[in-house]
Amino acid sequence: MKLKIKTGDTVKVTAGDHKGSEGKVVQVDREKNKAIVEGVNMVSKHEKPSAKNPQGGIVKKEAFIHISNLALVDPKSGDTTRVGYEVRDGKKVRFSKKSNEVI
Repeated sequence: MKLKIKTGDTVKVTAGDHKGSEGKVVQVDREKNKAIVEGVNMVSKHEKPSAKNPQGGIVKKEAFIHISNLALVDPKSGDTTRVGYEVRDGKKVRFSKKSNEVI
C-alpha cells in the first residue's frame, strides 16, 4: 500500500482520543501503517535506570497512531486535504487535491 504521509509533514488527527490535534510527523512505520506525530498520543513509559538515564522513572513519549486516523494539512490554506500524485516537469510530485499546490 502506498503511504501518502511522509516524515516532516504537518498532519491533523481525524479520529480517536486526540481528534483535532495537529503536529509534525516524526517517524513512519511503513510495515504497520503507523506514524508518530510530535506532541500527540503521549504515553507514560517506566524506564529502568541506565547509563543514559541514571535516575530512571516515568518518561512521557509519543506513541504510534494509525495512518488512517491522520489527514495532511494543506500548507497554503491550513485545512486538511487529500494527496494526489502526478508527473510535473518530468518529476513525480505530491500535490494537494484542495489547492492543487505541490507539497
